[in-house]
Amino acid sequence: MTNNDWLIILGLVIIFALALYAVVLWRRVWHNQQLMTTQENERNSRLEGDIRILAQGLVTGQLPVIEGAIRIKVLLDNYSGPRRADLDTRVFETIYDATAHIPTHQAWKDLPKAQRRLHERQMETLETQHHSEVQQVAGVLSQGLRPEEPALGR
Repeated sequence: MTNNDWLIILGLVIIFALALYAVVLWRRVWHNQQLMTTQENERNSRLEGDIRILAQGLVTGQLPVIEGAIRIKVLLDNYSGPRRADLDTRVFETIYDATAHIPTHQAWKDLPKAQRRLHERQMETLETQHHSEVQQVAGVLSQGLRPEEPALGR
């Protein structure tokens, strides 16, 4: 065998090794994509369950309207799965935006009573204005976020 023959064989071995390495890398990418999809689906299922529970709490009056609307809005922002076509959640965004400036946790406790009362009145006004719409949307959400599957005909 000549030098050219050896170079051709070496080139083919290198090409085969690179192709094998590309297949290994592609399998890793595919596996990672499958894992990410599974994790996202699990996350969306957990979020959907949490949203349903909060919505049911709103419908039954177990959860204050403002708190429930804010919590549902945040969960909906993190949910990336399919949604029902008849779902309009703008009321949650409206309440969230209108209360975004109100301090929470320790900052709320540190507020003077006059400022707390002012914020409480604002929240009561929001609740009065949007109560029926929140109840309506919560009723839809309590049935689930995903579009209903069509029944299979026989």
